Amino acid sequence: MNLQSMKDDLSRGFGRGGLYLQKHSPEILLGAGLVGVVATVVMASKATLKANDIVEETNRQLTEVKLVADHDANFDDGKYTEEDEAKDKAIIYIQTGLKFAKLYGPAISIGALSLTAILASHGIMTNRQASLMAAYNLISETYRQYRNRVVEDFGEDVDKNYHLGLKVEKLTETVTDEEGKKTKVKTTKKVVYDPKAKSIYSRFFDESNPMFRSDRILNKAFLISQQNYMNDVLIIRGHLFLNEVYEALGFPHTKEGAIVGWVLKSSVQEMKAEKRDGHIDFGLADVENDPGREFINLTNPTILLDFNVDGIMFDLI
Repeated sequence: MNLQSMKDDLSRGFGRGGLYLQKHSPEILLGAGLVGVVATVVMASKATLKANDIVEETNRQLTEVKLVADHDANFDDGKYTEEDEAKDKAIIYIQTGLKFAKLYGPAISIGALSLTAILASHGIMTNRQASLMAAYNLISETYRQYRNRVVEDFGEDVDKNYHLGLKVEKLTETVTDEEGKKTKVKTTKKVVYDPKAKSIYSRFFDESNPMFRSDRILNKAFLISQQNYMNDVLIIRGHLFLNEVYEALGFPHTKEGAIVGWVLKSSVQEMKAEKRDGHIDFGLADVENDPGREFINLTNPTILLDFNVDGIMFDLI
């Protein structure tokens, strides 16, 4: 390995190290801030133990000044006046303040640095959250424009099929005429669900879920009641996170579920303009979804739930 190659490797190593520190800077700053807070408390506690000595020394000096003033003693061949007493007290108070500043100074400095680190960590996370929201909104707006173009060119039915992952299949039947000759004839179209097109928010409600029961009627009643209940919560509160729905249905929380959900607005026109449904839908009543129909008709014990989230919560408020 030549010298130039070693320099390049070293440079890349420093670059990756800097990028790693930049990536984890909020956690590093927050951790340093919390450690600093603990150190501040410990140092302040130790300083308080020594503060009693300073207070006692100050009280002793003030007592001496008071005794001299009370006995009207001579000071440097002159009278010890009230002005002299005030000056001596001022000097004592200044010296005491400097002693306290020296005693508590390190704790205060570390506390200030710790608070700065915590605030800096919060600032970085706030900026990153704003950037992520902007990126999500850009993707969401691009997808909305794409759907509008599909509607304009092909109609709402095609847009719905693309959005929900539905495929149109033509049924072929074999017809036998009077002479016994068989002919294949294409009949009506059938819309079927494409499992490969499920969204990132969808979840299978099956045996792996702790809320799943062997009784199909109970499963159907449970999901319908939970959907109705979640819509009531949405109406009362005005917003609902996807993770709250996941938790009610027995699914684990996700990172996406912590930021996306549903938000109600007072203006119905505004909701329609943003192409939001205004209600929570698990995808139970999709008549064009064969597995969904089978679940509702109790012929299929499991179902793929697909939630119609509005988008990032904090951007919809």
